[in-house]
Amino acid sequence: MVAAVVLTNVLGGDGEPGDGPARIDASTSPQRAELPVLPLEVPPVTPEADATCPALMAALPLELVGEPSRRVQSDSPFAYAWGDPPVALVCGVDRPEGFAPDSALYQINGVFWFVDDSDPETTVWTAVDRPVYVEVAVPPTIDSAPATVLSTTIAEVLPYQEPDPSP
Repeated sequence: MVAAVVLTNVLGGDGEPGDGPARIDASTSPQRAELPVLPLEVPPVTPEADATCPALMAALPLELVGEPSRRVQSDSPFAYAWGDPPVALVCGVDRPEGFAPDSALYQINGVFWFVDDSDPETTVWTAVDRPVYVEVAVPPTIDSAPATVLSTTIAEVLPYQEPDPSP
């Protein structure tokens, strides 16, 4: 439920009735940054992604670890990004290459992550314990903070599922 409050200037600065609305200084909620649109390559949308990802997308923050969100261009509505250099999230990605039964997983705030740091330009964190895989690509200048923050949202919105590294 949203409540609106309208304040009017009942008395002017000299104690006389005012003729307009009162001026109120207040901060507003974060807005998307005026950064260039970020093109993202994404896999085709699956029925599992269509059933699962909208809830996650609706719960994502406008600001992530101090970085504002930015517009993306992709073939999927399940892509989102923040900041420059960008942190990019894609819900409903393919099983990460290299994810195997003997893979090391990191558990953060109730989410198991497979981490691929083989590319010196990007570290890719993939949540592997949900009905669909959720990928967070992070530039090398940023640590695990985005995955840490997003873990809470993912754990709250997407149901847990035992990680399955089998192809």
